[in-house]
Amino acid sequence: MGKPTGFMEFMRISEASLPVADRRKNYHEFVLHLNDEQAKIQGARCMDCGIPFCTTGCPVNNIIPDWNDLVYRGNWREALDVLHSTNNFPEFTGRICPAPCEAACTLNINNNAVGIKSIEHAIIDKGGENGWVVPQPAEKMTGKKVAVVGSGPAGLAAAQQLARVGHSVTVFEKNSRIGGLLRYGIPDFKLDKRLIDWRMAQMQAEGVEFKTSVFIGTDAPAKNVANDAKKTISPDELLKKFDAVILSGGAESARDLPVPGRELKGVHYALEFLIPQNKENAGDGRNPISAAGKHVVVIGGGDTGSDCVGTSNRHGALSVTQFEVMPRPPEKENKSLVWPNWPIKLRTSSSHEEGANRDWSIVTKEFTGSNGKVEKLRAVRVEWKDGKMSEIAGSEFELKADLVLLAMGFVSPEQKVLDAFGVEKDARGNIKADTENYRTSKDKVFAAGDMRRGQSLVVWAIREGRQCARAVDEFLMGNSVLPR
Repeated sequence: MGKPTGFMEFMRISEASLPVADRRKNYHEFVLHLNDEQAKIQGARCMDCGIPFCTTGCPVNNIIPDWNDLVYRGNWREALDVLHSTNNFPEFTGRICPAPCEAACTLNINNNAVGIKSIEHAIIDKGGENGWVVPQPAEKMTGKKVAVVGSGPAGLAAAQQLARVGHSVTVFEKNSRIGGLLRYGIPDFKLDKRLIDWRMAQMQAEGVEFKTSVFIGTDAPAKNVANDAKKTISPDELLKKFDAVILSGGAESARDLPVPGRELKGVHYALEFLIPQNKENAGDGRNPISAAGKHVVVIGGGDTGSDCVGTSNRHGALSVTQFEVMPRPPEKENKSLVWPNWPIKLRTSSSHEEGANRDWSIVTKEFTGSNGKVEKLRAVRVEWKDGKMSEIAGSEFELKADLVLLAMGFVSPEQKVLDAFGVEKDARGNIKADTENYRTSKDKVFAAGDMRRGQSLVVWAIREGRQCARAVDEFLMGNSVLPR
C-alpha cells in the first residue's frame, strides 16, 4: 500500500472530457487520460484490501492493488508489466469497459470507488507513448498450426497468447479490416481504431498472420451488414490444414421487433447504421443511412443504443429519443444489498450527455408511414409487477420518427457458421462448450467469446480468449505454461 491514509485524504478524480459542442463535430476520442500527478493521487486511494474485491470483480482478474501502488510510487514500466500479465489489451478495456472492478471496490461502499479504469487508461497510454509495448516473439516454434475464426477481442487474445508460446497462428476475418465488433461495432469516438492497428503490428511481429475478407463456412448469410468476404473456406478444408480451430466470432444476430410496419424503409437494426459509419470513417465508402435532419428513435437502452444516440447527434439529427422497455432504474443502488456485485442503477453515458430524450417502460406497437417510408411510431406505456408487464390503459401515444434504430441486444452468433462446423449448441443458440477446456462437440474445434457465452463485454471476451488459448495449448502439447 503506497499511502495507508490516502483513501481518507484524497477524493476521486474523474477523467476530463472535451466540451460537448466540440466533440459532436467529429468522431475523435474526447476523454483525456489522467496526468502523472492525478494518477498518483488515484493510486494512493487504493486501500490494498485484505480481500481485493476489485480483482474478483474484474473478469480478467487484473492485479489492481499492485499496479495502483506502482503508479503511486512512479514505477510506470513495472505497472504496465503487471497490467499486461492479465490483460492483453488494456488500451481497449481502459476506454470501453464499464468497470465492474470499480463496482466491487471496497471504497465504493461509500460511493467513492478508486478510479481504477482511469489508472489503467493512463498506464497503457504512457506505455505506448514511451515505446514500452514491444513484440514478444516465441523463443522456438512448436510446429503446430492454429486457426482463429473471428478477429474480435476473444480471437485476438487467443491468437496472441498462442503465438507467444510458439504456435503458428492464422486469424481469419470476413471483413476487410481486423478487429471484429471492436472495429465495426464500437464508434470511433469511444475507441480510436488506430489502437487496433497498433496491436496488430505487435502481433504480426510476434508471428500472427491475418487474413481478411475470408468467410469460414459453407455459404455466407444472405444479409449481413458486416461481410466483405471475397473468399470462402469450408470447415473441412480448414480442419485439414490446421491442428486446432478456435471459433471466436461475435454475436451478430440482432433481436428483431416484429410489429406492424417493421418492413418500412427507415427501420433498421443498429449495426446496419453503426458498422457503415465506422467504415465511412475509415475511408471505405459512405454510410447509406443518414440521421441528418431527422427525428431519430432508438429502441433499446443499452450500450448499442447509446452508440446510436452519439452517432445520430454527430450526423446532425433534429431530435434523438431513446426508449427502454424496462422500468427506469434507481439513481443509486442499495450498496448493503448488492455490493460487491454489479448493480442495476441509472447510468448516463457520454452520448446521453450530448443530447437525448430518454424514456422507460415503453413498448412499441406499430410503425406507420407513407410511400413505404416510416414517419411515426405508435407506443404504449407499461407497468411491471412481479416480473410481468402490463399495458397502462389510455397511455398510448405517437411520436414522429424518420429513422428508427433497433438496439435491443443480440440473440446469438451467426447460425450458418455453427451449422457448417456441425457443433452442438446450447438452448440459446450458442456453441456448447465449458470453461474448463473450451472444446466443442467437434474434434479439434474450440470456442470462446460471444460464440460460446453469448453477447457480452469486451473484457469477458479477452478472458475467454486467454483461457481458451491455454486449453488449446494443453490439447496440442499435453501441458501449458499459459495462464488461465
